[in-house]
Amino acid sequence: MKAAVLEDVEKLVVRSVPDPVVPMREVAIRVKAVGVCGTDLHLFRGHGNYNMDAKGRLVPLTEQPQILGHEYSGEVVEVGRDVKDLKPGDRVLCDQGRNCHSQGRSPVCAYCASGDSHQCEFYGEHGITGLPGALAEYISMPAVNCLRLPESLPTEQGALVEPLGCVLHASDRVDRAITRFTFGGENPIRNVLICGGGPAGLLFLQYLRNVKQFDGLILVSDMRENNLELVRQLGGTPINVSQQDIREAVRELTHGERAHYLIESCGNSIIFEQIPSLLRKQGTVLLYGHGHKGRDIGLLANVLFLEPTLVVPIGASGGFDPDGRPATYRRALELVSSHQVRVEPFVTHRYGALEEIHKAFEQDFQKPDYIKGVLSLQ
Repeated sequence: MKAAVLEDVEKLVVRSVPDPVVPMREVAIRVKAVGVCGTDLHLFRGHGNYNMDAKGRLVPLTEQPQILGHEYSGEVVEVGRDVKDLKPGDRVLCDQGRNCHSQGRSPVCAYCASGDSHQCEFYGEHGITGLPGALAEYISMPAVNCLRLPESLPTEQGALVEPLGCVLHASDRVDRAITRFTFGGENPIRNVLICGGGPAGLLFLQYLRNVKQFDGLILVSDMRENNLELVRQLGGTPINVSQQDIREAVRELTHGERAHYLIESCGNSIIFEQIPSLLRKQGTVLLYGHGHKGRDIGLLANVLFLEPTLVVPIGASGGFDPDGRPATYRRALELVSSHQVRVEPFVTHRYGALEEIHKAFEQDFQKPDYIKGVLSLQ
């Protein structure tokens, strides 16, 4: 089969690779749609590496190339002999992480037992930690990782359930954290600042408005007017940082209070210089973005001086349904299917073949009109 293989930093090559083997608990999936994620870009540029060997050494791409792609959906084409609840022709989306339930381990590890599946002691993640991702014609996945798509939901939208799952997990962690400011508590959160109006920021905005039913001020900062127009449409208050100083804007719009809850979803390290002027003392910071480069860790001193609650989420953990399938992905799928959270408005670029996907990383991410790219294969 063909796959887009990241052989080194900024070296993406479409070439033949072996077809996936389908073990007895797994299914082979013909990939239909793959979302291009900021994490993919960080891996492409060499700003991140999550593939470690047993000793904790980072494995370079030249030693073990990576097939990217962790947001995807497709059609089942083959099932392992022990799979009874999926069949060829089923359209599915997948939790790309392999955990104890994926591998049929018993007893499960402490993390899977507590619902923190993406921290499983035996964890591996397709498209991230060395396991082959979905920028390929086919991928093999544990059947228990797969959720059927409703007939009415296009495969493209099915692929974009994964980033919403990550937003749900991140928000759940904030809800469980011991914080000074809470939604509906003694010290209620009255304003939120989302730094970054990309796909994650737009999903957080919709989650807060449509699911959390938060009716307070939600500020979203970005420098791309297309993104900020979507912010307006989705119920947020935009701050164009190319036209106004974000610190002055936040002070003015919050009447001097500054942000009670700051969501960092831009992956730009400059935010750590700005947080001391953006965050209310003992406010909450959700560190969602990745790929930060170019700043000294000493910048954290002034952030920590505010005594904030720092919440760091990874992936879409969240426990398991009775059949062992991922509960967070099910919740996210229900929100997308019911249109409580819309994913289609921010898809700005589409690619019709693996041979086109390099454009996303080499050109399109830098374009002012780019928000989200999706590879669609027929």
